[in-house]
Amino acid sequence: MAENVAQKLIRSHLESGELTPGNELGIRIDQTLTQDATGTLVMLELEALGLDRIRTDLSVQYVDHNLLQTDEKNPEDHEFLRSAAARFGLWFSPAGNGVSHPVHQSRFGKPGTTLIGSDSHTCAAGALGMLAIGVGGLEIAMAMAGEPLFISAPQIMGVELTGTLPDWVSAKDVILEMLRRHGVKGGVGKIIEYHGDGLRNLTAMDRHVIANMGAELGATATVFPADDAVRDYLEAVDRGEDFTRIEADEGAEYDLTDSIDLSQLEPLIAAPSSPGNVTPVREVAGEDVFQVVVGSSANPGLRDFAVVAETLADRQIDQQISLDINPTSREVLADLIAGGWLTSLVASGARIHQSGCMGCIGMGQAPAVGRNSLRTMPRNFPGRSGTDEDSVWLCSPETAAAAALTGKITDPRDLDMDYPEVRLPEKFSANRKMLVPPLEPEEARNVELVKGTNISTLPNFDPLPDDIDLEILLKVGDNVSTDEIMPAGSRVLPYRSNIPKISEFVYIQVDGTYATRAADHDGGHAIVGGENYGQGSSREHAVIAPRYLGLRVVVAKSLARIHWQNLANFGVLALEFTDDSDYESLSQGDVLEFRGLRDELGAGMTITAEAAGRKFEFRHGLSPRQVEMVLAGGRIAQRAANLS
Repeated sequence: MAENVAQKLIRSHLESGELTPGNELGIRIDQTLTQDATGTLVMLELEALGLDRIRTDLSVQYVDHNLLQTDEKNPEDHEFLRSAAARFGLWFSPAGNGVSHPVHQSRFGKPGTTLIGSDSHTCAAGALGMLAIGVGGLEIAMAMAGEPLFISAPQIMGVELTGTLPDWVSAKDVILEMLRRHGVKGGVGKIIEYHGDGLRNLTAMDRHVIANMGAELGATATVFPADDAVRDYLEAVDRGEDFTRIEADEGAEYDLTDSIDLSQLEPLIAAPSSPGNVTPVREVAGEDVFQVVVGSSANPGLRDFAVVAETLADRQIDQQISLDINPTSREVLADLIAGGWLTSLVASGARIHQSGCMGCIGMGQAPAVGRNSLRTMPRNFPGRSGTDEDSVWLCSPETAAAAALTGKITDPRDLDMDYPEVRLPEKFSANRKMLVPPLEPEEARNVELVKGTNISTLPNFDPLPDDIDLEILLKVGDNVSTDEIMPAGSRVLPYRSNIPKISEFVYIQVDGTYATRAADHDGGHAIVGGENYGQGSSREHAVIAPRYLGLRVVVAKSLARIHWQNLANFGVLALEFTDDSDYESLSQGDVLEFRGLRDELGAGMTITAEAAGRKFEFRHGLSPRQVEMVLAGGRIAQRAANLS
């Protein structure tokens, strides 16, 4: 039977379940990736699980998000992560090495393997022919403990690429075109697999750009074949021996199909405040711009910076523009220096920042209120930049460079110049010495975890009661992101290891009274949401902190995949309306009365409750394994009960 690439990757790692959409699959995991914004919880979870040493082939802890050291909190967390990596047998990438996704692709990515990461953009590694999935941190901890990843079998959507990208159009415009067509929910329950003759004209780093923002589509993963372009890339980073060819069989079929003629694409841009608000640049040209930021995991390649440098060569940026450059890795920075591009950028007026996520996660580079900021980043959710009333647009490096020159949103095709020719080196910088390898097991066992005063232990969560009355303390609308539930940024992220403190910021951008009301509320409570509740980042804090405040049930029209998994992992019951019109019938302040809840969860997919004098019917999509987990109060509590 002819198989596509996604099917080959899944079948070669399948430990349980049938590859039929909707079934629960158990997938063996080869590699894991954690970063500092989520990794501290993962390491605390490993400690809570009593793990002696990881059982994956390779796991890496990166420090790339919280790089601003305005006080002792971030450096203390970094030292905790260094000690935990040494204790449990992980590679460690210190601050300054760069963003996890491009560094992992350069140093560790390997065709044919599986990778999960506690960062939603882990899917970027699909550029190398890997099955790479962003998940919650507890999934990472369990994989490092030797357990499979459990996911609902996705549909596989084949997107055929034909043609060649025209001048001033690049890989970012390909994924923006996908978002223009399908929106931020279009990939939910799907793996997106790209194939076709158009792949010949896309490098492995071009594919990284497209795969990275598969997370914005809501996709489980994005997959590319491991073909000549992947071989060329691995040879260029001095890892040619890791190449394995993996391509779709002739006649392979897909559950869903789409096609893009690359030659017909034009420069696109996502308007505030959603990656799905995509429009041609030409239709919004002329709007004033005050900040341009180039970098992040969404455009991390040497070419993405070099094309900006070549466009700006011997020119000055507009006087009202702050052009911020975030080199995505120490290796990319070295190549920018060697190629003369960094000098060109500095001479043109650019500000050079650290190698890391920086403005993408709201750690510095916040724009002024209401002043347009064009960024080559993956997300523009409200307030994510660090400014509550921000105006962030997502675009390609070419469109970013055009705005930097003109001070306005500008179609780069309208610049009075030829498209710059970027000649990349045959070999990229390759520096594995910047990474700290795992200790040998005997030495690792003697390492003590270094915990600063800002690092708390994980809370213990009690089992789900059979009868429970839950006041709806908050009702929100569609497409609420985890950035809105649990903000990032320089004010909040330093408390990522301190659950009691970070819980004070839950929903602060939406309702500044929620955290206080929840903390003062006796008993548990519920939240009601609209479509695609919990989209965006994989951060577990968006579940653990509300759960710490007493959240027991979320009822929504639909839930984003990773957040839904995280809710179950920590014993919060996630329910969906069987009739979406019932959303309008529930109000903040209503009390949901559940009776015989544990029996209902064990009996089927339907859950009933009474509120406001009427009966409501909800559904859950939990597998029997997840039901047991929620009843126990979460996955850690379940494991502890099974061991006792």
